[in-house]
Amino acid sequence: MASEESPLLVPTAHEAIYNRFAPDQKRWIVFHVSFAGLLAMFVQVTFVPSIPQIAKDLDLTHAVVGLALSLSVFANAIGALCWSAYSSFYGRRSIYLWGMPFLCVGSCGVALSASLQSLLFWRFVQMFGCAGALSLGSGVIGDIYKLEERGTAIGIFFSVTLLGFTFAPFIGGAATQYWSWRNLHYSIGAWGLLEMLFIYLSFPETSHPGTLGIDKLPSRRRIHIKWINPLSSLWLLRSPNLFAVMFASALMVNTMYVLLVPIANTIGARYGITNDAIIGAFFLPNGLGCFGGTLVGGRLSDIVVRRWREKRRGAYCPEDRLRATWIGGLLIVPLSIGASGLITTYIGGPIGLALNILCLYANGVGVELVLNPANSYNVDIGHSRSAEAAAACMAGWSLIMSVATALIIPTIERIGVAWTDIIAAVLAVIGQGIIFLTIRYGDSMRASIDVGFSTMENN
Repeated sequence: MASEESPLLVPTAHEAIYNRFAPDQKRWIVFHVSFAGLLAMFVQVTFVPSIPQIAKDLDLTHAVVGLALSLSVFANAIGALCWSAYSSFYGRRSIYLWGMPFLCVGSCGVALSASLQSLLFWRFVQMFGCAGALSLGSGVIGDIYKLEERGTAIGIFFSVTLLGFTFAPFIGGAATQYWSWRNLHYSIGAWGLLEMLFIYLSFPETSHPGTLGIDKLPSRRRIHIKWINPLSSLWLLRSPNLFAVMFASALMVNTMYVLLVPIANTIGARYGITNDAIIGAFFLPNGLGCFGGTLVGGRLSDIVVRRWREKRRGAYCPEDRLRATWIGGLLIVPLSIGASGLITTYIGGPIGLALNILCLYANGVGVELVLNPANSYNVDIGHSRSAEAAAACMAGWSLIMSVATALIIPTIERIGVAWTDIIAAVLAVIGQGIIFLTIRYGDSMRASIDVGFSTMENN
């Protein structure tokens, strides 16, 4: 295991692995994984503005249909663990191709649902199929980019992915209002089919030669099926570093969910907005903030890594990347959500609405200024199992958010939007405090439990 002062960035023969693909090929690969991530984000987010219409069509309450959202987060966690674990054995390309049929079938199932039970089952299948997109994308970028280029590449990947977060709510709301939420899910299924064909025809395998489990078998059949425990990736979270960053990330993402999940019941109800398309449009400022924040966060984290390396005369500490998080985690995130709760409660009319839109944008910027360096850090320290490390952390906060999401609307109904948002702001500050402790004690934390951290020979 590398210590804090280990010169992890000195040139090594391992760096030749990152030259397997020409720069144009790398950009094409990033486009591939970004497009898959964009689809996954569309699947996840278009559901939110359609909740009122689904509840009406199936004769259910909003809170009951909201269970499908919580189940989606849970399915996303389980699916990410499953697909990432198998990608370390079969490769990234194969797992992308295996997941898409689940997405296509699940989307058609959601569109045909006539009861709550059917909706929940097919929504789980749908989300399970696309759940690996983010963790696999992070793993692919870790496969093809060197450490000091990785943050920027991950920033580009997440910025394209988050275009889905930006526009999907508006599209979902407009489709629900003027078309049909059922037809929307048929369309998602067709998109998944096209994506599967796209990957099959032009996406190469990016895993490093000789590292896949199937490559290490002495002999194998034409079709080799192996059982891999999908929960094994969670064992990586016994690392204090990975667990701390995962938990802090969850507290940041929680602020976004607190703002967006009940938006029809908070901003919509406060300012008299009932049109599903307009409610969906309120996701735009937050998504645009995420888009800008992840681009800035990725480049900023690479700059921070280089500058701290220069201060140490070539030595590198993995936790240096986390130093790029403090502006977002300590200032922008807590202030934006706390202000939104107070504005929604006490300021009405166009001024209050405009200030809320500004808070939504600022929250997106702040959250991504934390998440991008955190995601890059996970890939940095667990590079040999980068997709699994990313999936374990995403699954961890997804499991946390599946519980938190179910509590958001009841909490607002009980104590009000202002106090709910203030509590979320305090939790975000606590999360940034956990990141500060990781920066300060990261070396000793890594030394306490080594889960196979990267060294200068393999990063």
